[in-house]
Amino acid sequence: MIGTLLRDLRQPEYIHVLLNPLPVYGLLVGWVGLVIGLALRSRRAQIATLTLVLLSSISAWPVYEFGEQGYDRVLSMTDEDGEAWLDEHMHRAEDLIWVFYVLAALSTFAIAAPIKWPKSSVPLAVGVILLGAVTLGSGAYIAYAGGRVRHREFRNEPPPPKRSEHEHD
Repeated sequence: MIGTLLRDLRQPEYIHVLLNPLPVYGLLVGWVGLVIGLALRSRRAQIATLTLVLLSSISAWPVYEFGEQGYDRVLSMTDEDGEAWLDEHMHRAEDLIWVFYVLAALSTFAIAAPIKWPKSSVPLAVGVILLGAVTLGSGAYIAYAGGRVRHREFRNEPPPPKRSEHEHD
């Protein structure tokens, strides 16, 4: 059992699947907590949930990197429709990964800035909430295509058309 686990942990596509809920579900939990913390006017709750938002949004980086590393192996395992969804998943991630990084930066600023400027805590928390909603939508959009790569039971629509190389750039 441990040998199998260690073998799995050497496969980037396995780590991608293992980590990919963090940027969406972790962010959702942090986002809801931040809304509650803001409503309760609790700076401690805001700091805790801003930290969760930060960690969840920055976790998109290893998810993205392991997804890139595992692309060829997953491509070799999928059918034609799955290939179209895999390419769409990859393009969506490439196009939107920056939103997670901006949210991580804003969350960091929202934790630190109120130390020097206490009145900035509420506007910054509101900014994180707004950008967090956009980021959650982006994560769901990316995940929507990713869930259809190997799961035929989720394919309730035709696969997306192939993008040409120049469309991506």
